[in-house]
Amino acid sequence: MSISQAIFKGVINGRTIELEQELGLPDGQSVTVTVQPSAENQRRLPPGEGIRRSAGGWDDDPEGLDEYLKLLRQQRDQDRPPIEP
Repeated sequence: MSISQAIFKGVINGRTIELEQELGLPDGQSVTVTVQPSAENQRRLPPGEGIRRSAGGWDDDPEGLDEYLKLLRQQRDQDRPPIEP
């Protein structure tokens, strides 16, 4: 079997990656490996937790965030020329 480029799954054991299936390449063949953690191993966050974490300093002050966004919209609208149809 000749492989030019393919995706295989495996498990890391120290400096060795044990693949789930044979590649069909001869022993000693030089390859390039790109490693990406499998999505099945990643911990799922509870609903809403991701946005809460990304809110940074606003996560415990939603009213302050609303006020800031309102001010930001007002400032942006002041500097924007009117749209002509």
